[in-house]
Amino acid sequence: MLNIVLLYVGSAVITLWGIAHLVPTMSIVRGFGVISVDNRFIVIMEWIVEGLVLIFIGVLIFFMTLIAGHSTLGARIVYWLCFGMLVTLSILSFFTGARTSVIPMKICPFVKLLVAAFLVPSIV
Repeated sequence: MLNIVLLYVGSAVITLWGIAHLVPTMSIVRGFGVISVDNRFIVIMEWIVEGLVLIFIGVLIFFMTLIAGHSTLGARIVYWLCFGMLVTLSILSFFTGARTSVIPMKICPFVKLLVAAFLVPSIV
């Protein structure tokens, strides 16, 4: 039962974190000041992509748990893959965004690791 609760809470947290990533996109881009149009589009694209990936991971975990159950082989494979992606994104965030002065960027790797940790009881 605890496994299922952790899966649903983790999926909600990472989905909301992804949505929170999307909301300030334009203000983040404006914060770069005057940059070329190409660079503006690249920053917008990359910011949106990370938000969408986080939302996708959360939605995937939610629906896999809801439809297939938390203990099926397919679910465990999905949880392993999501775990790996969250840890990978967390490592990337530790070496990039967490080194900035922006508080949400500093806590981002910890949010990703927390959700990855929520997956552990269902994949071991």
